[in-house]
Amino acid sequence: MYVCLCKAVTDRQIKEFVNAGAGSFEEVCKELGVASQCGRCSQLAKSIVETSVKKSPFEPAM
Repeated sequence: MYVCLCKAVTDRQIKEFVNAGAGSFEEVCKELGVASQCGRCSQLAKSIVETSVKKSPFEPAM
């Protein structure tokens, strides 16, 4: 589903970016351009980032 219509960013793109290592909403905004124009998507995008970060696989310290 499209989250940011201005930049044509989907929820899948946000989740994939978080799974690739992004750890914050600010990183997603900077890289994907989410919430950089009208801002209507910011709450939904932030929620997706927070949920995805919590679901990221745990990597134990060595």
